[in-house]
Amino acid sequence: MSTKSDRTKQFILQKVAPVFNKNGYFGTSLSDITDATGLTKGAIYGNFKNKEELAYYAFYFNVSYVMEQLGKIIETHENSIDQLLGISEFYKNKYLTKIELGGCPILNVGVDANNTNPKLYKAVQNVVIKIQESIFLILEAGINRKEIKTELNPKEFASIIFSLIEGGVFTSVTMKDNSYLQNMMNHLDKVILNELKN
Repeated sequence: MSTKSDRTKQFILQKVAPVFNKNGYFGTSLSDITDATGLTKGAIYGNFKNKEELAYYAFYFNVSYVMEQLGKIIETHENSIDQLLGISEFYKNKYLTKIELGGCPILNVGVDANNTNPKLYKAVQNVVIKIQESIFLILEAGINRKEIKTELNPKEFASIIFSLIEGGVFTSVTMKDNSYLQNMMNHLDKVILNELKN
């Protein structure tokens, strides 16, 4: 059962996570935080040690949607090809329309925190590693079950799949046109079915 403190922290994160994602770490002021939450400075920093800690947890709050959805896709499908196609489908049709946080948090925070906030930047790297590891495990399991071609290098291809996804996300967000991501995922579907499937 969650405590009052836990509920307050969750409320703060829910309100400030989109603000950090839109404005960036340095672009988000204390007044932005208090305005978003309706709480005082004392109430904010009574729950979080400082702005850096708040931004750190806000990032993980923002990416939790992505991680939850990817987890559900992997659990829903047993066949590795279906899992990969499910991931593509998620990014193609749901990702940009469901994320109402000012764009992709991985891209936003990765660019914003690079060379300015080592802890936050490390958090982004950890999320990227985790997503790539999830794709790697799908590929490896598919190879072992003979669903995916055995000559495939799963580690290398996991990084390629992730890069295709994030490249499509970046271009769609930058150009404010979802078709870039849809086209990239259509291409990924062809790769999965024509180059990966055994």
